[in-house]
Amino acid sequence: MKLRLDLRLSQKLIMTPQLQQAIKLLQLSRLELQQTLTQHLMENPLLDEMAPDADEAGEEWNQDKPEAPASEAEEAATAERETAEELSPSSWEDYFDSDRRVGDTEYPSSSQDDFPSYDQTVVKAQSLEDHLLWQLGLSGLGDADKAIGRLLIGNIDDDGYLRTPIQEIAAEAGVTPERVESVLSHIQTFDPPGVGARDLEECLLIQLGSLDRTIGIVDGRRIRLKGSLVEGIIKHHLKDLEKKHYARIAKALNATPEEVFAAAKILEALEPKPGRPYYQADNYVIVPDVFVVKNEGEWVVLLNDDGMPRLRISPYYKQLMGSGKNPSDATKAYLEEKLRGAQWIIRSIEQRNKTIIKVVGSIIKFQEEFFEKGVQYLKPLVLKQVAEDIGLHESTISRVTANKYMYCPQGILELKYFFNTGIQRADHSQDELSSVTVREMIRKMVAEEDAQHPLKDQEIAARLKSQNILIARRTVAKYRSEVNIPSASQRKRFF
Repeated sequence: MKLRLDLRLSQKLIMTPQLQQAIKLLQLSRLELQQTLTQHLMENPLLDEMAPDADEAGEEWNQDKPEAPASEAEEAATAERETAEELSPSSWEDYFDSDRRVGDTEYPSSSQDDFPSYDQTVVKAQSLEDHLLWQLGLSGLGDADKAIGRLLIGNIDDDGYLRTPIQEIAAEAGVTPERVESVLSHIQTFDPPGVGARDLEECLLIQLGSLDRTIGIVDGRRIRLKGSLVEGIIKHHLKDLEKKHYARIAKALNATPEEVFAAAKILEALEPKPGRPYYQADNYVIVPDVFVVKNEGEWVVLLNDDGMPRLRISPYYKQLMGSGKNPSDATKAYLEEKLRGAQWIIRSIEQRNKTIIKVVGSIIKFQEEFFEKGVQYLKPLVLKQVAEDIGLHESTISRVTANKYMYCPQGILELKYFFNTGIQRADHSQDELSSVTVREMIRKMVAEEDAQHPLKDQEIAARLKSQNILIARRTVAKYRSEVNIPSASQRKRFF
C-alpha cells in the first residue's frame, strides 16, 4: 500500500441548488407553497408581488422585456405622489369631519370602540375541561382541594379518562394519594357521568351508580341494575360481551340468555367515552389545487391560483439596474445574484403549474368514465402509465400528486386517490376492476345485510365471484378493515 496521485475522468449527475429548489416546490402542498413564496418575498428584494387586480398582460415578468421610457416613469411617479397627497390622512379626516356635520347640527361619529371585537363575535364551543372547572368552582370544596381538583381535571384526556397515576398527581401537589382519591371521587360525580374514571370498567360502574333506579325494565323484563347481573358483566365479562358470547356469560352468572340480552341493552345505553360530546376536532379546510369542469362536452383543467402570490421582478430595481449608473462591485454582484434567484423562482412556479395541469389532464384521460359516471367506474392506474403518457419520470408524478387536491363533480379528492391496484375478473378479461371500486361494493353489501345474520368474509367473496370478480377471503378481510368495517361476529345483533 502506498500513496499516489491519479487523474480520472468520470461523469456525475449533480443537482444544483436551483434544481433542488424546483423539485422541492413541485411536491409542496398549497399552504406550504404560499408560505415558501412569502418567505422568498421577504428575503429577495428583487421579487415583487403583483396586485390582485393588476393586468397580467401589462406586467413585466422578465428582464428581457424593454424598459419604459424615463419620461413615462417620471410621469407615473408624479401621478402617484399626487394621488398620495390627495388621500393623505388629513384629507381623510376632513372628509369624515364633513360627514359629521349636516347644516348646523353636528352628529357624533361612530367609533370602532362602539363595536365588539372580532373575538367577542366568534362562538367558542365549551371544552370538557371548561365544563369540569365550572362545576369545580360551584362545588363546596376548600381552596386546597380545589387546587388538587384543577390538577386532576388538567390530566383528564379528551375521552374523559384520567390516565395519569394518582401517585404522580399526589407527588406534584405535595399531598397524600388518599387525599387525591377523595377529591377524584368528588369529581367523578360531575357531569358528564363517568368522567374521571381510570378505565372502562370504572367508567361504566360510575354511570350505573348515577342512575336513579335500581331496577331496569327491558322488553317487559325486570333487570336489577346494581349488585347483580349488569354489574357482573361489567366487572368480569366485558371481553365476552364484546365478542357476543352471551351463552358463556349466562352460564357464568347463572342467568338465562334472554336476561343477558336485556342487560346488554342497558349497557348499550351507557357512554364508553364520557368526553365525546365535548370533543372538539380540528377542522381543516381543504382548498383544491385544480378544478376539473366540463365545458362544451370536454373536461377542462383550471388551476386554482386564488390567494397565491403572483411574483414579478421589482420595477424599481429593474429601473435602478438599467439607469446607467455604475454601482460598486459588491452591490452589482448582490443585485445580479438576487435577480437570478428571482427569475429562477418565477420560472419554477410556472413550470410547476404547467406540470400539475399536464398530470391532471392525463388522469382525466385514463379515468374519464369515473368523472362521467361515478366511483364504480374507477379504473386501475399506476404512476408509470401517467409518466409514459406525458413523458415524465415516475418520481415526478409522485411529487406532483403528493398533498394536492382536485375539485370535480365527484367531490374534492386527493390526486393519489386515482392511483390504485387492479383486480382480475373471473373470466380473465383484459378489463380489470379497481380496488377502490371493490371496497365500495363491500361497503354497500354490509350496509344492506341482515343485522341478525351478517355476511361473513367468505360469503362476501362468493357474492363478488357471482359478479365476475375473483377475490380471496383474506383480501375481503383486508378491504373490510381498510373501510373500518368490523367482522361478522362483531356486527351481529341478537336483539
